Amino acid sequence: MIEWIGSATFAQPSAFELFWHDTPIFFKIFALVFLFIIIYATFKGIKQWMVNNASELLTVSCTAVSKRFRVRGGSGDTSASTDYYVTFETPNGDRVELEVPDRLYGLIVEGDRGELTYQGTRFKGFERESGRDSMR
Repeated sequence: MIEWIGSATFAQPSAFELFWHDTPIFFKIFALVFLFIIIYATFKGIKQWMVNNASELLTVSCTAVSKRFRVRGGSGDTSASTDYYVTFETPNGDRVELEVPDRLYGLIVEGDRGELTYQGTRFKGFERESGRDSMR
């Protein structure tokens, strides 16, 4: 007869270990791709935030040349959200498209001329030449 000296304990594998050991390769690849996309989007957002913070605050004379909007979501149980964009053109022909707040989108009309203030890709304000309206 064999006698055991001491106690033998076996640790239960963690859920993470079970996933990587017992899961088909397709699910492992899907999980890794999903994780990569999340990490990539996070770093891309942080990079854009840092670039915007490092950019100088610019105020330029320009004309609002076009407007557009993008609706996201809204299917099933999710609510829709809308992003609003205005393209501004400087007298030398440079164009910049910026996301603007919804409350200002309706106040800016194509053809409006004025002073645009922005930092990187952040819209800071637009003041029409007439001086009667300031949009910030």
